[in-house]
Amino acid sequence: MQDIEKLRFAKSHEWIAPDGTVGITDHAQKEVTDVVFVELPPLGKSAAQDGEVATLESVKAAFPINAPVAGKVSAVNDKVAKNPELINQAPYGDGWLFKLDVADAGSLKSLMTNAQYEEFLKTDAAHP
Repeated sequence: MQDIEKLRFAKSHEWIAPDGTVGITDHAQKEVTDVVFVELPPLGKSAAQDGEVATLESVKAAFPINAPVAGKVSAVNDKVAKNPELINQAPYGDGWLFKLDVADAGSLKSLMTNAQYEEFLKTDAAHP
């Protein structure tokens, strides 16, 4: 499981670890509800910051997953492709989605800390 205090968070409810591992937040997995399918990006895919990289499908609808920062996809979590429910069960653990080779490590500083993300969740902007 990731140390949540070391993660950075995007307003679109993705998290990224210092090593480039990306997943969705606990808040997001609760909103999505039961994930039944995940479309992961191909290795080597270039991702723009806030650009769509993957898709989650739940019993509700399909949800885009964006790259919190620019980079290249260096790994994908094959476990979630086979068992998408891991995203709901362990969003900060086995439910991670992909890893990015981050283009600019400084761009992580533009994202929210856990405390800032928790405050963001209290605002209307967090709930479109």
